[in-house]
This record gives sequence, structure tokens and C-alpha cells, in this order.
Amino acid sequence: MTLLALGHACVDVYQGAVAALVPFFVSERAYTYAAASGIVLAASLLSSVVQPLFGALTDRWAMPWLLPVSCVVGGAGVALAGVGDSYALTLVVVAVSGIGVAAYHPEAARVARAASRGSHTAMGWFSLGGNLGFATAPLLVSAVVATGGLHASPLLVVPALAGAALCVAALRSGRRGAPATAGPALAADDRDDWPSFLKLTGAIMCRSVVFVGLSAFISLYARQLAGGGEVAGTAALFVLYVGGAVGTVAGGRLATRFGRVPVLRWSYALTVLAVAGVVFVPGPALYGCVALTSAGLYVPFSLHITLGQDYLPRRVGTASGVTLGLAVSVGGIASPAIGALADATSLRTALAPLTVLPALGWLLVRTLREPGGRSAKEAE
Repeated sequence: MTLLALGHACVDVYQGAVAALVPFFVSERAYTYAAASGIVLAASLLSSVVQPLFGALTDRWAMPWLLPVSCVVGGAGVALAGVGDSYALTLVVVAVSGIGVAAYHPEAARVARAASRGSHTAMGWFSLGGNLGFATAPLLVSAVVATGGLHASPLLVVPALAGAALCVAALRSGRRGAPATAGPALAADDRDDWPSFLKLTGAIMCRSVVFVGLSAFISLYARQLAGGGEVAGTAALFVLYVGGAVGTVAGGRLATRFGRVPVLRWSYALTVLAVAGVVFVPGPALYGCVALTSAGLYVPFSLHITLGQDYLPRRVGTASGVTLGLAVSVGGIASPAIGALADATSLRTALAPLTVLPALGWLLVRTLREPGGRSAKEAE
């Protein structure tokens, strides 16, 4: 599981890197908010469309080779994003990166589920790897691009190469141990609970819009609100991402004690207040609100994955593609609308509607029940 988590970290660097590049596109290429958010959309749109497709494919066939290949594709797209000054080329290569990331997650979640034997605590550690990748992205991008400019972006391919090597090592280790295709056994009466899964998916989409919207603009917003230039922006994005690492581990532990669904409800309720703080609390207190938002968004992250897989026990790949990959990518579809509103008004006005979405997510998860009668201890 350690190798899988580290490989996950290397892949998810490229989900966080796109948002981390936005301030540099604005400053070096003079992009408007709408144009910059279009790059986030390019990384998200195709990823959102193809993610369930890859999930359906992994439900039918084990495709472990996708892990190293998709890692390289995801990294190559971001590495080429700063090459040349063509907006169209930037959109294309970032979209290719999104496809690579989309291809990785369903198969990786299937392999991780088999390795963890369905434990949501173990899946929390796998998810932690991805969160650490997110957290590292703004620091890595800032170190490379702030020093050498956007034209230094090819250096960003290094984590992809490391991730591909880790994925190969993890797969070889899996073949020597428990078979990668194994997983929790299905009972004869196990059925897919689509109504519950669709409610969960709706809540995940609300979370995704909030997360991607803040990821795309929190750096620029922090520069305006707290001052401090690039350092202030990078720090705000880092807090948003690194808080997720803490929240993901806490989510698994809290779910073991209180149950997954109650933890989901509390998390969405907390996020309503935290996002309101990000938007309306002035000055350096912004960073505390960003940290609370990160916790509220990430405590349920690994729980989304295991709940989705348990709601669709016969379609684990599809469930993983939606809960693990689509959870991040679908929010990018709303980014251009946020950017256009920011161009017409202000960033604060554009971010204000994000406070409503966690409340809608809470309404969706409040009626959910633990799938199949599993207790928290049984899932540990």
C-alpha cells in the first residue's frame, strides 16, 4: 500500500499543478480570469467525460499497465503547458494531462481496494498519498516557474517519471503477494444501490466545484486580501492542499469510531461555515479559514471512495472512477463561470456562491445509510 500511496502522490501533483500555474499564466501572459480558468476547464472537462469510461473498462478487465502509462501522460501534459505562447496549445496539452490522470484513478482504486481488503482506514492512507501530491504541487510549481518562468515547465515531468517507477514496483510487489484482482468477496445477495450512489455522487460534485473553484482562484484572492505577492498566494494554496492530507487521515479514524455517513454529514456542515469565512473574513485570518475549509472538504474524501464502492459492489471500477477521479475533475467545468463573474465584478463576488454548495451536499448525504449493514468496525 505504501508504494501505491507514493505513486498516487506523484500522479496527483498534476491535478494540483494546473491550479498552481494559473497565477503565472495571469502574470506572464496577461490572461484574464476567464482565460486562466479555461485552462482549468481543459484539464477537467475531458477528464470528467472519460473517467467513468475508464471505470467501466476496469470493471470488465484488469489493466494494471494503465498505472505507469497514465502517470507519464499526466506529467507530460503539464510539463509542456509552459512551452510556447499559444493558448490553444496550452489547452490541448493540459487536456491530455487530464486524460492521463483520469485513466489512472479507477484502476489504481481497484488495485488499492484489493490490497486493503476493503478497509476504509487503509484506503485513507492511499488517498493521503494523492493529497500530499496536491499539497506539493504549488511548492513544486513555484520553485520551478518562479525561478525559470513558464518556459521551465518541462522540469515538472520529474514526478511523473518517479511515479511510473513506483507504480511498476507496486504492481510487481502485488504479484508476489496477494493477487491484484482479488478483493472483498461478494455475497450472493449483494446488489448495486444506485439511488444511494447517485445521492453520494451529487454531494461529491458539490464538493468538487467548491474545491476546484478555490484551487483556481485562492492564490490570486490571497494576494489581494492578505498582500505579500506570490508568497501569499502560494501559501494559501499550500494550506488548502496540505490540510487535505491531515483531513484524509482524520476521516478514516473518525469513520472507524462514529461511522462513515455521520462523518460525511458533519464535514459538509463544517464546510458551509468555513467557505463563508474564506470569502468574507478579511486579512491574514483568511489562512485559518482556508485550513478549516480544507479539513471540511477532505475529511470525507476517502469515505466517498469506500462508500461508493460499497454502494456499487459489482461495479467497483465505475464507483472508483466517479468518487476518486470525478470528485476532483468535474468542478473544473464551473471554473470559467467563476472566472467570467470575477472579470465582471470581483473575485469576492465570484467566490461567494461557493458557500451554498456544501449546504446542498449536506442535504444529499443526510438521507444516506451505511451500505449493506456494515458497521464501522467491520470496515476497519
